[in-house]
Amino acid sequence: MDRRIKRSKLTSILTYWTVRYFIILCVGFTVIAVSSLYWIRATATDSRLKTAGLLGQEIADNVVSDDGRLVIPSSMERLVASRLNYFNFQGELCLFIADRDGKLLFSMPGITQEQLAKRMNEDLTKVREPGTEALTTPVMAGDQRLGQVTLLLSKRSLAASPHEVAIVCVLLATLILSGWLTLYLLSRKLARPIRQVAEGANLIRSGQYDIRLDVKTKEREIQELVDSFGDMASRLKQLEEWRTLSLAGVTHELKTPVTSIKGLLLAVRDDVVPQEEAKEFLDIALQESGRLERMVSDLLDYNAMSAGSVKVASERLELRALVSEIVYQWGLTNKLPDAAVSLDLPHTAVYGIGDALRVQQILVNLLNNARQAVRSDRAASICVRVVERGNQAFMDVADNGTGISPEEAPHIFERFYRGERKKLRTRGLGLGLTYSQLLARAQGGELSLVSSSSEGSVFRLALPKAASHSA
Repeated sequence: MDRRIKRSKLTSILTYWTVRYFIILCVGFTVIAVSSLYWIRATATDSRLKTAGLLGQEIADNVVSDDGRLVIPSSMERLVASRLNYFNFQGELCLFIADRDGKLLFSMPGITQEQLAKRMNEDLTKVREPGTEALTTPVMAGDQRLGQVTLLLSKRSLAASPHEVAIVCVLLATLILSGWLTLYLLSRKLARPIRQVAEGANLIRSGQYDIRLDVKTKEREIQELVDSFGDMASRLKQLEEWRTLSLAGVTHELKTPVTSIKGLLLAVRDDVVPQEEAKEFLDIALQESGRLERMVSDLLDYNAMSAGSVKVASERLELRALVSEIVYQWGLTNKLPDAAVSLDLPHTAVYGIGDALRVQQILVNLLNNARQAVRSDRAASICVRVVERGNQAFMDVADNGTGISPEEAPHIFERFYRGERKKLRTRGLGLGLTYSQLLARAQGGELSLVSSSSEGSVFRLALPKAASHSA
């Protein structure tokens, strides 16, 4: 219930990324827009002031007569109107011409002397109206100042740039929408395979492993994710089928000796067999109980190893002496009729790093497997050899038994796997090689099948090599 509540509060990757990216775009471009508008207004103001200065200078030149007097020509209004239209002056603007005593001679649009006094100070050097900029150009005749031409401009009209502002707004809006749309499309494309993978994971959690993800993309990483998930689902399906079959096989293998022991003991107890055969029945029951004990022991050892509760030492071992002792002890209780167990040891000592007890467990298991692989049509032969190469020491167990088929070879180290030939010859859980390989790897080594054919098999235990003498 809590998980469903948490999921209901989660946001999809599409919404999460697009909303936040859109907010970031808006904030970022708003800062850019404000800065751009400030720059446009400042640039427009400076440009218009320079243009107004040129206009004032031209008018000042036109009101000086040839004899050096300040005279307003009759065509002044037409001249001013044409210049204002040419320079594209818009908004609130007032142009007036006054003599050096401050007397108003000309204004456009027309104003009175009283109105001028309200708008300018007495010497016409400063403007009284807030929000108005005064640009004054003196009217000169040589070195003599005859008067002045003044343009009163609204600061708002000076900074007004409607076309530039509109262009900036359109560009910023286009960039915001383009950026958002790009991320939206990318997020949607990314979210689709992730959503399908999540849905597939939910199906696997519910026990459905037959999953097909209909996702085709050109992005390598996404396609690798989808392909890997599909392979994982297929592998899980195989493992589930294998687990079911293995569980049935393990149950059968454990049940068989129990049933056999029970039947033999009941036959003895109920006097079904003669007294002279009762001992034989009890011997068979003991053999079956021994097999059952070994299978349970294998299962417990594997579980302990998988749980990490098996301690593995890391010691310096002299492998020639160790292998000789292991083969000697094994031979005392595993006599093979018409068989030979030989040793192939180097002339000099070989030192490896590992756990002597675990090495013994591995080699004994390999020797037992070699004994079980004996062929009836020829004398059994088992050879154990020790070699060193590079930074590793190898212990090989070779036999001339039935061998392992190429189809079964890739699976022999899988837990609970037993080849068809072995199922017919011996009982077991198929954990011996799996457990031995785990022990080898726990020592920093490896257990592998070197070769196998109808002439026999060779298994190799590799361990890290130690120095030939103590430091």
